[in-house]
Amino acid sequence: MDDTTTDAASPGSDPRFAALPGRPGKVIAIHLSFASRADQRGRRPQHPSYFFKPSSSLAPSGATIERPAGTELLAYEGEIALVIGSPARRVSPAEAWSHVGWVTAANDFGLYDLRANDKGSNVRSKGGDGYTPIGPALLDARSVDPSNLRVRTWRNGEIVQDDSSAGMIFPFAQLVADLSQHFTLETGDVILTGTPAGSSVAAPGDVVEVEVDVPGGPTSGRLVTTVVQGGISFDPSLGSLPAVDDLQRTEAWGSREAARLPAEPVSPESGDSPQSGRSGTDSPDPGASPDSGSASGPRLSPELRAKLAAVPVAGLSAQLRRRGLDNVTIDGVHPLHPGAKLVGTARTLRFVPLREDLFQSHGGGYNAQKRAFDAVGDGEVIVIEARGETGSGTLGDILALRAHARGAAGIVTDGGVRDADAVTAVGIPVYTAGAHPAVLGRKHVPWDHDVTIGCGGTTVQPGDVIVGDADGVIVIPPALAEEVADAALAQEEEDAWIAQRVAEGHPIDGLFPMNGEWRARFEAEHGGSR
Repeated sequence: MDDTTTDAASPGSDPRFAALPGRPGKVIAIHLSFASRADQRGRRPQHPSYFFKPSSSLAPSGATIERPAGTELLAYEGEIALVIGSPARRVSPAEAWSHVGWVTAANDFGLYDLRANDKGSNVRSKGGDGYTPIGPALLDARSVDPSNLRVRTWRNGEIVQDDSSAGMIFPFAQLVADLSQHFTLETGDVILTGTPAGSSVAAPGDVVEVEVDVPGGPTSGRLVTTVVQGGISFDPSLGSLPAVDDLQRTEAWGSREAARLPAEPVSPESGDSPQSGRSGTDSPDPGASPDSGSASGPRLSPELRAKLAAVPVAGLSAQLRRRGLDNVTIDGVHPLHPGAKLVGTARTLRFVPLREDLFQSHGGGYNAQKRAFDAVGDGEVIVIEARGETGSGTLGDILALRAHARGAAGIVTDGGVRDADAVTAVGIPVYTAGAHPAVLGRKHVPWDHDVTIGCGGTTVQPGDVIVGDADGVIVIPPALAEEVADAALAQEEEDAWIAQRVAEGHPIDGLFPMNGEWRARFEAEHGGSR
């Protein structure tokens, strides 16, 4: 150990805080902050967002962490931890680093099994005893370049995370300055600055190590944590129980492949499951707009997509009505490409009415509108809530080009389109309530995305199945998509047979709908009862 590192342990101190000057009053964690992690998640925040962890979650190097009984997704996140050296209140970014006393390694463990239950607070999923190992040595902040700190993580001796502070979206000084404008950062407070790509799941018996260093220079040493299996289950009479789905598994492991899930979902049955997990362990509360974001859910299988493409929207509407769903059409929108069929899953974007102060804070920069178009995936449909307001555009040709380049299936807006001819020329299917030359800020504030919205008089959730043709656009709950498509195809076949009989000169009475005699003839020609 050289004069740039400090062993903060003192005789008789609580071992949980052995690496620190004392027990911190606050442990503040950042959601997404590394560009590599944001790219892995498919969303890049415009501003930093935060959550608190209890100081009782801290642990020293060499400690164990328990994976509770009945859970499976305990994930590690190697991070650079800042320890405040002097109180900071309303400091500027230029002043901020001088208030950081030390730097060290931390592991921001999270239990994805409790992620949805926490709804973004991370109280239970990240607040457990031992869920924040920190240390073992402190680096003097005055002796290091904050833009040249490396963080690495090993699982069972194999390196799994390797990044540096140069790859952060938000520099340390901005984080300190931002937090200080909301409350006083006191001496000893800890700021966990986010994790890079490579976070994954640890199992009982795994040893996870994290190190923060200056390459070729001072180091925190390796922070060592061993995962053990817990033996006590959660009591269902006291609160919600752990629960996981494929979305949680994908995000905990880092990819569907790592989670040993199929590369492509083969049905939309869990298409609305992202709603239950919208608040990830490193993503903000879904209500904390406008910085939230997430994927829209599983894609349609090629087979189901082909079925939906073959069925007219009118036929799908009839089948949904038979199942008690009438209010599922996006009304008032018209296609820029009347001959093109639109099929995909919803990726939502919400605009609120213009208020000048809110547009100033949320309308510029990398706003919700731009983030939504940057994040849309192959086969997804951007659905925009504009409240039926056509007095300005909600997109133009640049955004249409971006969606097209990302492989989006189409765009639906109950607002206006600017540069309508240029948007049409892009070639992506677009449904709009009209054209208008004015820019977005005349009527709207881009507020949030990947949330439940209202568009054209109906509700649209991320992952809903969207189908459009010359008749209009319909919204299908994912769990019904296969059933409705099959029923509509069968009805189309029946209607085509009836049309042939009418063309032959048969009267409609008794044929449409078919009476028993005609039904028997139809079934005989089609190989039995249907």
